[in-house]
Amino acid sequence: MTVTVPKPRATKLKRRLSLILVVLYGLGVTIGAGIYVLIGETAAQAGIYAPMAFGLAAMVMAFSAATFSEFVGRLPVSAGESAYVQFGFGSRMIALIVGCIVMLAGIVSSATISLGSAGYLAALLTPVVEVDRAWLVLLILLFVALIACIGILESVAFAALFTVIEIGGLIAIIAGGFLTQPDLISQLPSVVPDTLDGEVWATVLSASLLAFFAFIGFEDMVNIAEEVRDPERTMPRAIFITLVIATSLYFLVAAIAVLSVPLDELATSRAPLGLVFGAVTDLPAAVVSAIAIIATFNGIVIQVIMASRVLYGMGDQGTIPGRLGRILAYVPERTGTPVTATALVAIIIVILALNFDISGLATLTSQLILAVFVMVNLALVRVKWRERKGSIDPVGTHIFQVPIMVPVLGAALSFCLLVFGH
Repeated sequence: MTVTVPKPRATKLKRRLSLILVVLYGLGVTIGAGIYVLIGETAAQAGIYAPMAFGLAAMVMAFSAATFSEFVGRLPVSAGESAYVQFGFGSRMIALIVGCIVMLAGIVSSATISLGSAGYLAALLTPVVEVDRAWLVLLILLFVALIACIGILESVAFAALFTVIEIGGLIAIIAGGFLTQPDLISQLPSVVPDTLDGEVWATVLSASLLAFFAFIGFEDMVNIAEEVRDPERTMPRAIFITLVIATSLYFLVAAIAVLSVPLDELATSRAPLGLVFGAVTDLPAAVVSAIAIIATFNGIVIQVIMASRVLYGMGDQGTIPGRLGRILAYVPERTGTPVTATALVAIIIVILALNFDISGLATLTSQLILAVFVMVNLALVRVKWRERKGSIDPVGTHIFQVPIMVPVLGAALSFCLLVFGH
């Protein structure tokens, strides 16, 4: 069977993103709900070993990150996961399914976050004026869609600013913890189990399945590859820098949390990082609330950018055929962004946010993302096997490459989390 590399019909998107902006985009799409929400639940499961749970999750994620890093060098296109699977398995139908799953993940995530963002804003505005949350959702998504349509540089720069503020809140917790309680440094080794007791490690492993979802999002970076300068070199570096920074922040924040706040309070708090923030800094609680609003808004912007690029990419590569594909692939010269795809994504998000209970769907989406990881890793295994047999030409040494065991382990670990993580 002849395998062809899916390529866009024409270069429409503008390559304006540097390494720094791509890393900030990656951090913005990865950091957020994971650490702002899951830290309490992770501590409830793993106790003082919660930081180690994040560390183990990062180790698992690293294999898939390496697979994505090689694939983005081979195929620096939008709708990356869809293109990778089509290249690996030679099936447009599988590619369409994978692309739709990725897009669904971004849309459901955006709908969930938009409700949270509207809730934060409503609470902030209530002392001044009563505002219906439905109208806030509409206004937020209208504003986000306009930002995403203006231009990729402008929208990612906007998201990057919010990401810096969001990360600043986490750094404030880390700095505050070590400055107000210097003995925390000497206590850091206690968050790593010093025993081989199977029950202890089983607890940490169980919590790492939850912590894993805090890292979901880095894979969205490949969907802006067509707008990155020198993507073959920039994207792999950006993916690994993002993963290292996110892991470091997660581990240190989790360590400060479990060492500074009683575990029972941390585990039952609805705003666990707000609790930690108040314990290690003298700043008012409103500060972390404002950062939470920024974090949620940032998440919506980035997910809308990602989902619209997936739609655009599938239309541009012919995965979505016919007139619909051409409409979704439309990019005005003035903006250099997929305006039609962005508008459609925003409309679907509004419908979900205002009409459906999406908490269960959000959980399902996380499971589907793991399934995508399995498929992408297996696709790279298939590509590398065909290269060895001479069925396809070697890609050359100008891109980042990994041994075949990396995607094998990536597929196996993702499958285990998918099967045993419930």
